[in-house]
Amino acid sequence: MVDRASLLESIPHYLAMLAVIFLVLIVLRGFVGNLGFWVELVVVIVVASLYAPVVRRLGVAPSSWEKR
Repeated sequence: MVDRASLLESIPHYLAMLAVIFLVLIVLRGFVGNLGFWVELVVVIVVASLYAPVVRRLGVAPSSWEKR
C-alpha cells in the first residue's frame, strides 16, 4: 500500500526531475543539434539516475527517499 503523504511529498521532486530532463535535452540540442533517439534516451536515464543522489546530498530529498 502506498502512503499518501509520502506520495504527495515526492510529486514535486518527480516534476522537478522531469523539468531538469527537458532542460538538459534542450541545452544539448542547442549546442549539438539533433542527438538521435538512443543518445537522448541515455541522457534521460543518466539524469534520472543522478537526480535522487544529488537531491539527497543537498539535503532536500523527501523523507521517503532517505536511505534507511
